[in-house]
Order: sequence, then C-alpha cells, then structure tokens
Amino acid sequence: PGVPVFLCSNEKDRAKAPVKKKEDPSAIKEREVPQHPSCLFFQYNTQLGPPYHILVDTNFINFSIKAKLDLVQSMMDCLYAKCIPCITDCVMGEIEKLGQKYRVALRIAKDPRFERLPCGHKGTYADDCLVQRVTQHKCYIVATVDKELKRRIRKIPGVPIMYISRHRYNIERMPDDYGAPRF
Repeated sequence: PGVPVFLCSNEKDRAKAPVKKKEDPSAIKEREVPQHPSCLFFQYNTQLGPPYHILVDTNFINFSIKAKLDLVQSMMDCLYAKCIPCITDCVMGEIEKLGQKYRVALRIAKDPRFERLPCGHKGTYADDCLVQRVTQHKCYIVATVDKELKRRIRKIPGVPIMYISRHRYNIERMPDDYGAPRF
C-alpha cells in the first residue's frame, strides 16, 4: 500500500502497427452519397424565378444576330418575365478573340443591360466556365446553340437551356407554368 508501481513499456510494443479488425459481412456498410441541393426537391428547380438570370454563350449571340433577334426582348418574349443576360469574362474574351468580323456581337455583349460575371480561373474556354458556374449555382438558365455544351448541361439536374429554333428563342427543361408555350 502506498508504494508506486512503475510500468516499463517496451520500445517494440509502441512501434507495432495497429491491428486491423476483420470486416463483418453482416454489418451495415457505410458509403458516402453526394448531397443534392434542396432546390431540386420537386421535379423542377425551385430557385428559378423572375427575374431570370441567363448565362449567354458566344455562339448564342452570333446566331441571334444572324436570326435578327434582339437578345433581351426575345428572352422576355420567351419567358414572359424580366430577364437579365449574364456574360462571363471567358465569353467576353472569346468574342474579343473572334476579331473585327464579330464586332457587332462585341457591341451587344458590352450592352449595359448585360450583367458581367468575373471569372476566377485560368484560361478562357467558355464552355468549361459555364458548366462549372451552373454546377455550383443552379440559379441560371444557359443560353446556347452549341450541341456539345447542351449535352454537357443536360447532365446537370435542374438547369434549363435556352436555344434558337424557327427564328425565335425556345427553352427546354422548364416548367410549363413559366413562359411562352413550347413549339
């Protein structure tokens, strides 16, 4: 009683690797499931609502000029609501790179009604930039005519796509309650 006992630990005991437990086949296996945003609880994205923010692609502006469509007015005719076209720095860089032939597109893109979105990444590949932005923030509609970009965006749930058909704007993956009738 009252005598201290000193336990000596062996250096080899400390260096031992932790013993692995054998997996029980009847145990419930845990796995990580990616969490979906709450705005996609219903069939359509509930974050979308007027005023609509529309991410515009380079070729959408060019095809709108070919079809002689006023961008902002045609968007409003399509959705029956206020629309704010948004242009990222990458799209603006692409239009500037196209040169003198596309100066009308550049003038339209610099319209004060358009919202400029700064990009924080390297490179000026607009398709990757738009897909990345839409994946992070599902509050945008993407306006494009590019088939490859449309295919990539269709894989992202809850993001509507605006495109040009029969000399007017049309939209897919949007509730029928919103906007003009589909053709």
